[in-house]
Amino acid sequence: MLAIGERINVRTKLFAEAFKERNFEPIKDMAIRQVKGGANMLDINIGPARKDGPELMAWLVENIQKVVDVPLCLDTTNVEAIEAGLSVHKGKAMINSTSADPERLSLLMPLAAKYNAMIIGLTLASGGLPRDANERCALAAEIMAAGAEHGVPMEDIYLDPIMVPINGQQEQVKEILEAIRMFREMNDPPMNSVIGLSNISNGAPENMRSLINHTFLTMAITMGLTAAIVDTLDPAIIQAIKTTSVILNQSLYCHSYLETC
Repeated sequence: MLAIGERINVRTKLFAEAFKERNFEPIKDMAIRQVKGGANMLDINIGPARKDGPELMAWLVENIQKVVDVPLCLDTTNVEAIEAGLSVHKGKAMINSTSADPERLSLLMPLAAKYNAMIIGLTLASGGLPRDANERCALAAEIMAAGAEHGVPMEDIYLDPIMVPINGQQEQVKEILEAIRMFREMNDPPMNSVIGLSNISNGAPENMRSLINHTFLTMAITMGLTAAIVDTLDPAIIQAIKTTSVILNQSLYCHSYLETC
């Protein structure tokens, strides 16, 4: 299970200011804390970054990889910034993300192929949120076809069923779980999948969010989920990942393994 730390995000005031001022200290601290918490990849979300996106992303990638030994997930709508980050990244990066929109696919799949990067494919098109698991799989097939066209290995594509808040879109949550299961059946070997976990608890009281998040994560892993963008500073999340992997016989039972959650 790939745990992608979500915390370095321009939507947080602390990091918005740090990005603008090129103040690396709070970024460094959060990168190290997330990896210590269990992250084996870090999401770096700089938003649209229209003015200085390429320079900012390259600066972040180079500096973060000096202090933590994990790959990075480059999260921005600025295609030039993604390429700038990929060009200086050490090892195999991840692109976050393309959708099933043909224009977006034509821009980002070639970058994934050129830099041997993983890529998240959002099952989303111009028509808006898919209604059910079947529509998600139809969009996933378009993403997979574009990947094959550009020479991106299927194992490097992570299909995202689009996590929504259970508070307001409860009927969609079951469809998301079913889509994760169906994604596995769309290829041999099975396709990878990913979710932005914290989206499910958006709008819920703060004291309930961790419970909602780690309960859904456990259910999603049993359906075949292989990656999630999560808050690795929440011990319950790492506990859910480790314990579920043991119960599913994906990891060997060991007292010390579970005690380090």
